[in-house]
Amino acid sequence: MDGYDLITTKEMRVLELNAEYFGVSRLQLMENAGRNVAVEVASRFKPQEARIAVFCGLGGNGGDGFVAARHLLCLGFKVEVILAGKPSNITSEEAKKNWQALESLGDSITVKEVYDSSLVPDVEADVVIDALLGIGVKGRLRPPILQIVKAINEAEAFRVAVDVPTGIDSDTGEVLGEAVRADLTVTFHKAKPGLLKAKEYVGDLVVRHIGLPKEIERYAGPGDVYAVVKPRPPESHKGDFGRLLVIGGSAVYFGAPALVASAALRTGVDLAYIAAPEKTAQAISTMSPSLITFKLEGDHLNRLNIPVIRRCLEKATAVVVGPGLGLHKETEEALKEVLRIVEEKGIPVLLDADGLKAFANFKRRLRVPLVLTPHAGEYKILTGDTLPGKLKDRIEMVRRAAQELNAVILLKSNVDVISDGVRVKLNFTGNPGMTVGFRGSSMIL
Repeated sequence: MDGYDLITTKEMRVLELNAEYFGVSRLQLMENAGRNVAVEVASRFKPQEARIAVFCGLGGNGGDGFVAARHLLCLGFKVEVILAGKPSNITSEEAKKNWQALESLGDSITVKEVYDSSLVPDVEADVVIDALLGIGVKGRLRPPILQIVKAINEAEAFRVAVDVPTGIDSDTGEVLGEAVRADLTVTFHKAKPGLLKAKEYVGDLVVRHIGLPKEIERYAGPGDVYAVVKPRPPESHKGDFGRLLVIGGSAVYFGAPALVASAALRTGVDLAYIAAPEKTAQAISTMSPSLITFKLEGDHLNRLNIPVIRRCLEKATAVVVGPGLGLHKETEEALKEVLRIVEEKGIPVLLDADGLKAFANFKRRLRVPLVLTPHAGEYKILTGDTLPGKLKDRIEMVRRAAQELNAVILLKSNVDVISDGVRVKLNFTGNPGMTVGFRGSSMIL
């Protein structure tokens, strides 16, 4: 079972959401998944020799089961569907549509509802398909799923698991109290890590494609936002969702740090602080009551500001340095000290604009997470390399640079290239409006 490409539950969720954004609907993915299960069963059994029982849950995995049942019926099999709950409780819109398709078949297919442990039927089938619970399930199985799983395991039938055997954690392979012992597991797109750690429950593992082009794995979309946005419990406190310090601004440029801080608040950061030269900080204070400013002595960042910045960093969970900072030798020396303190405190840092240009003069691998956000000109200053015209060549160049600096690089362009040195993402939302001054400053968040 070794040698499989792997994808985690979160990565798969991201991919499904992004696929829909790029035009491959989840309904289509469900259709492809269910059909693949039916094809695998039909390749092993003949319609006249095998009765099929499909146990379906109330989510997307159950929807895959509904589709498989429909296709098996079309192939001539006698099919029974056992729903673990009531149809009104089906949670997935795609699954609801496929349940309605099953209902329209009337007497051609047998359907039972099991919403109580006492209703779990004896399994009288040659093939049992487990489409109860899919990837991402946490916690021990509860009735009636628990009793259904036990009934499936006791059946003298060939057991097929859809995507992952019910009761197996798809990421860790942990058995959640009880799990289906499958003879065959049909998983989709790529194998899940937990399947390789629960071989005795997985049986033969088959990976089938469901219409997700490999290119989509590189495309940034709504799924990537879903992956990083934290849920906000009712008992949350101020600061639980981040406190960002923006160090920037100068006598000439005071809008850029304000845009960054405002964008941070818009995307969910609880508190946004700005450390800027005194007159700049005063101007920023008039822009929004939500921006908290710290006034720095002088008209640009210098070493005399370090004590104030050190106190600011006591409050911060992340820091951005550079927007509107200006290019001064004193500023470069101060930046070195700021980065030393950031490393001392273990705070993630993002360098943009003038901060990035200053860093280019003494660049090194930091001991904290580092994000660099150059446009093409800044990239040349940072690395000494002129970017090639072809996107695929840019991707490889950015990936290598990120690897060398142990950083995440976001190359801003009409197609943004984002890499941590291993993975690559492409953002296609660039447009001519990005040529407006300081739009890149708000884009970094």
